[in-house]
Amino acid sequence: LKYHDGGMGQAEALEAYQNAIDLTLAKRQKLVDNDEPTNKSLSGTTSVKDELMLDLSQKSVDGLLCAIYCNQGKQYFMANMFEKAVESYTKCIDLEPLYLDAVGSRGSSRIILGQYEAAGKDFLVVIKHDQHRLFNDAFTGIAKVLSTKEEVVPGGWEPIVELIEELIQQYETNIAATDNANAKRMYSESLNRIHHVLFMYHDGKTKDFRQAWHHLSTGYKYKMGVLAPFNKAMEKQKLATTKQVFHKSFWPPGIGSPTRLPIFIIGFVRSGSTLLERVLDAHPLIVGTGEDSVFNGRLDHIRNEIVTASLGGDPDQLKSTVTELADSVALDMRKRWESIEANTHREETEVQPERFADKMLTNYFNVGFIHMLFPKALILHVARNPMDVLWSAFKHEFPPGGLDYTSEFEGLATMYRSYREVIDHWDDVLPGRITHVRYEDMVHDMPGMAKAIIDATGLPWDEGVLDFHKKKHAVNTLSTTQVRKGVYKHSLEAWRKYEKQLETLSKLVGKRKQWSIKTTLPGYDPPEAED
Repeated sequence: LKYHDGGMGQAEALEAYQNAIDLTLAKRQKLVDNDEPTNKSLSGTTSVKDELMLDLSQKSVDGLLCAIYCNQGKQYFMANMFEKAVESYTKCIDLEPLYLDAVGSRGSSRIILGQYEAAGKDFLVVIKHDQHRLFNDAFTGIAKVLSTKEEVVPGGWEPIVELIEELIQQYETNIAATDNANAKRMYSESLNRIHHVLFMYHDGKTKDFRQAWHHLSTGYKYKMGVLAPFNKAMEKQKLATTKQVFHKSFWPPGIGSPTRLPIFIIGFVRSGSTLLERVLDAHPLIVGTGEDSVFNGRLDHIRNEIVTASLGGDPDQLKSTVTELADSVALDMRKRWESIEANTHREETEVQPERFADKMLTNYFNVGFIHMLFPKALILHVARNPMDVLWSAFKHEFPPGGLDYTSEFEGLATMYRSYREVIDHWDDVLPGRITHVRYEDMVHDMPGMAKAIIDATGLPWDEGVLDFHKKKHAVNTLSTTQVRKGVYKHSLEAWRKYEKQLETLSKLVGKRKQWSIKTTLPGYDPPEAED
């Protein structure tokens, strides 16, 4: 099951989980009617919390129910249905209060819903009872709560820091004593995670930036030590192919859908895109769909269909294919919103969205396909001070995957240079097609920027947009806790606290560490800088 698939398999997966739950509940009821135990596994255990690592075929009925509820909750989570996710996790926890996978996962959902005290309690339960340290992501979770609202966690940072320091000594001893590759990987991943928590503690709480850097860099040494080297050649090839394929005469005239329904948000990671999406989402006729791009989830299919139609040599068939693909993406955007709305506890409204913000930052490589399907759709590129965005990307721990190499200078610098080069390419072959939005302009002049952003969508202004940080929308992103605070300026020039440590990164980026890009929203003039 792919989680980030733009909703392609989510409805089917959720239906399958519910069918499995219904069948298992029926089986459980039969056992209850026959006065037989529901918590006895085939391995002989009678405690559901001890079944976590058992194969599904070996679990008790209660253990199987917990596993299904937990997986259902994770699917709801990835579908941006966070309240439903909490409900699923809670059903598991009602059966077994110490089913730690569900407890920790519920905490993650509660953070996104802004329920920090409840989230903190969940994470503390996991930390207390996780004797084998299988769920060290609970330390990351509690660190997010402490960084946002320390007063809701009994004892604050100190007991967590004390425990982590003990674990670091234990894990370092264990990793030195083993030759088992899987064990080394497990300890390395855990050491990276808990060192990163101490980075958050010193960077945000003690302001001891020397200690903060020590823990960040030490954690990343463990992380990168078990990963394959960054494939620099593949990154360069991807850039070269994009530039070669999408030349100025690539797009046939009159091709694509005239709809303006999608709004595409692109940019480098940690560029301020969540702030832009929340501004858009605050408008009653615009919906932000989070970081699970419908377009990106269908990109392979879109690419294959376009190639097939192009090889046929019939221009009319190509135009028909592209229009059908665009209509399908637009329809699925609306269907996905309807599904999320049906599973979210909020006041019903008869207002139908006229725009859907599709935020997948790495779609900056896919502007050529976006323009082909949606030549009238707004493409907003969020641009941020190069060293600020590089530092923010480097210090944040992303989920495992394609962004792993933002944790090393060479990989991060290569990805950033590719991003800048491909943005320059689109500005050259499709001049004016991308609308640039400077993050710093949003921070310094949100009222002016917000009005220009909404005006660019073609929709009327709504005063409620300026209260975007008060809106109920749950945000599944690394910026979850930040966006609830509204606009703040302390992140500007934040990299300078670590300027000496970042000298190597600055040299690797070279001339790209400077950027004179301006906001290109129609009619927007930034206010004059104060003396």
